[in-house]
Amino acid sequence: MTEPQHKIPLLKRNWVQNLLTLLLILAIYLAIRPFMQGDVIEGEAPNLNTTSITGQPIQLANYQGQPVLIHFWATWCPICDFAKDGIEQVAKDYQVINIATQSNDDATLQAYAKANQMNADIIVNDQDGQLMKRFGARAVPASFLVDKDGNIAFVEVGYSTSIGLKLRLWWLSL
Repeated sequence: MTEPQHKIPLLKRNWVQNLLTLLLILAIYLAIRPFMQGDVIEGEAPNLNTTSITGQPIQLANYQGQPVLIHFWATWCPICDFAKDGIEQVAKDYQVINIATQSNDDATLQAYAKANQMNADIIVNDQDGQLMKRFGARAVPASFLVDKDGNIAFVEVGYSTSIGLKLRLWWLSL
């Protein structure tokens, strides 16, 4: 009978330790979030006039009248790897420009896209990180949701769920 009495304080102690650990992680995340967010731009989205890794022309102006997700990611980023399937799901229903930053050459990105069942026609190679700098992001993944008028409506640096992105794009399409 005494054994369960000893376990209760242990469970309570573990619960408190787990809560404190969670609060510490949350505090660290909130402390570094402003750095991750960087000096992201507001207002009108920078003009994109580039090509995908398959040679398809990509111009942000061509998306006028419909919302678009501009998603920055990298092949070396574990969070980006976790998020890639969700971004591909969003791309089935909405316009997406998928920008791989500092992630090697086009041929390597094409192989990566094929191996990961990604649509290479919407992937742009930002090998030197200049596109990411134009948007003011300092970390990947970074998602910029552009409204029908070409203005940045939402910015999310870090992991975003496909459901959250789809809901925001749906809202912007109204």
